[in-house]
Amino acid sequence: MNEPAPGGFLRAEGHATLLLVRLTPKGGRDAIDGGQALSDGRMVLAARVRAIPENGAANAALEALLAGELGYSGRAVKVVAGATSRLKTIRIQAAYQEVRERLARRGVVLQS
Repeated sequence: MNEPAPGGFLRAEGHATLLLVRLTPKGGRDAIDGGQALSDGRMVLAARVRAIPENGAANAALEALLAGELGYSGRAVKVVAGATSRLKTIRIQAAYQEVRERLARRGVVLQS
């Protein structure tokens, strides 16, 4: 339980999946940019949103982006850690394997 996934930025948590994201607010467009290694070696999913990081606008935009791109309702995708940081933990109320498959269909490469 709670073991890091092979992709590094995905982790199963009960019936949900946790996703580690590095968000770039005011990024010019709303997009998932794919997997990225941080300087400390951790893997994250890089994403950008047009929203500014003020009053939770960038977090809400990230939740909406992930929900829309992965085909989940907005209520299923929530920022659960890192609300004021670029590094965020997102909880998706869906099974790990399902989230992994949906990311792969969107072209996000997961390490094996």
